[in-house]
Amino acid sequence: MAGKYRSSLAREEKMVEVAQLPTSFGHELRACRRCRLVKTYDQFRESGCENCPNLNMTAEHEYVVEYTTPNFTGIITVMDPTRSWAAKWLRIAKNVPGCYALAVSETLADGYDDE
Repeated sequence: MAGKYRSSLAREEKMVEVAQLPTSFGHELRACRRCRLVKTYDQFRESGCENCPNLNMTAEHEYVVEYTTPNFTGIITVMDPTRSWAAKWLRIAKNVPGCYALAVSETLADGYDDE
């Protein structure tokens, strides 16, 4: 499901990376504690976080548990973060298109917040 799409809004034709969309919207959703990307546990385990490859979630399933949380509020889907006022307001304008938590109640330990 993750992949690339051709941006119709851009003046020049370029491919933009897109995060996987959640395959389910039940209790199994988790949000990345660094960038707030929302996917299922299995999706984080299979492909990690598209915004935070340095967290290396695909290496160990413990990393998914450590770097994501089921404790978040709300979901917003952002198709073109660079043009979205909501993405700018939520400070996710530099992230890949995808589903994001409006607020995450847990943060990463010091040293992982900076990229």
